[in-house]
Amino acid sequence: MKAMIDKELAVLHEELLIMGGLCEKAIKNATKALLEYDLSAINTTIYTEIEIAKKERDIEELCLQLLLKQHPVARDLRKISSTLKMLTDMDRIGRQARDIAEILLQTDLSRHIRNTHIKEIATASMKMVTGSIDAYGDNDLQACEAVIEEDNLVDELFNEMKKDIIEMVLADKTQIENGMYLLMIAKYYEKIADHATNIAHWVEFSNTGKYKGEDIS
Repeated sequence: MKAMIDKELAVLHEELLIMGGLCEKAIKNATKALLEYDLSAINTTIYTEIEIAKKERDIEELCLQLLLKQHPVARDLRKISSTLKMLTDMDRIGRQARDIAEILLQTDLSRHIRNTHIKEIATASMKMVTGSIDAYGDNDLQACEAVIEEDNLVDELFNEMKKDIIEMVLADKTQIENGMYLLMIAKYYEKIADHATNIAHWVEFSNTGKYKGEDIS
């Protein structure tokens, strides 16, 4: 029985890593679309989000089968429950990357980003997503802490973005609509960073039984 559940948990682990890789692909292409107004990157982001949603359903089914057939306990149950939580955050990362891409279907913002912090917030958010997926793959608690700390930087960059957009609009009232789009995109990146932080917390829980420092096992 234990050998069987270990084998199925290993499959679950690999499937979630694949989903994590798709999330990295989605945000990378959304950012390329933003910075370079690359239409192929926009389309790739949208198609990747569809793959993410399908992978989420497949992994949910694996989790349910494990719960119903194997009756896991203790640490194994923590792994499955944390996987289900991470699924939600990964799915939302994919959706928000797609949201960015769909905004870019409406307008080319690449010429407006030079005097804003949008590149920095995008880069920091991508780094956090990659860091959280790597932390999961390696069961690396130090990497989890690094991701969690990085979220403060993204919050600061988002505040700077708001100032950038106010300055842009005050300098040229015709840029109100573009300013609104940039603010929406910055907010999506800020949310993506929050989901990466959540993933890091669930990796910690899977390994320690503690979520945000509190024992909930």
